[in-house]
Amino acid sequence: MTVPTTETLGRLADALRAEGGLLAGALAPDGERAARVEREGDPALGALAAAGPRSEGRGADVAFVVEAIREGYLLHYASGRLLSEDDRDLMLLAGDHLYALGLARLAALGDLEAVSELADVISLGAQAHAEGRPDLAEAVWDAGAAAVGWGADAPLRAAKGAARDGAPDAPEALRAAARRLRGDVAPVR
Repeated sequence: MTVPTTETLGRLADALRAEGGLLAGALAPDGERAARVEREGDPALGALAAAGPRSEGRGADVAFVVEAIREGYLLHYASGRLLSEDDRDLMLLAGDHLYALGLARLAALGDLEAVSELADVISLGAQAHAEGRPDLAEAVWDAGAAAVGWGADAPLRAAKGAARDGAPDAPEALRAAARRLRGDVAPVR
């Protein structure tokens, strides 16, 4: 079962509200959050990861952690979906908090393989932005969500290595590996 992004983001907002403090006070109104998701053409990465066989029986939890980490990423490099962004410094700290929240919850589920995959997403996404390659960053997210839901394989690991090495074709290799994992195309032999 997949969980729609707006529902998952609502759960994430509830978790931040329950923590209290500055982030709870910076939450955007629910209607604004839904409009941001729609406006940005959200790729529904949490739902994608939750749809894979590795997420069976815990799809809502997997969707939550992927969307928490995605929100942290967006706060670092773009525009988030949950918070009013009046204070840029607070948004960067919120991004770090959401990275940690997502990884901690995933570790609590005992899925260290998925923790490793999402840590790769964070580091490769940062590298892609440092290199001025937002297309690579989005391909990293697509591949990371697929790896969390279906598990990584040798072609995905090779594509991540190519991304680390700055290969110009890395975005295409990551997307192809993600499609193979999800079963969108037949495996390359």
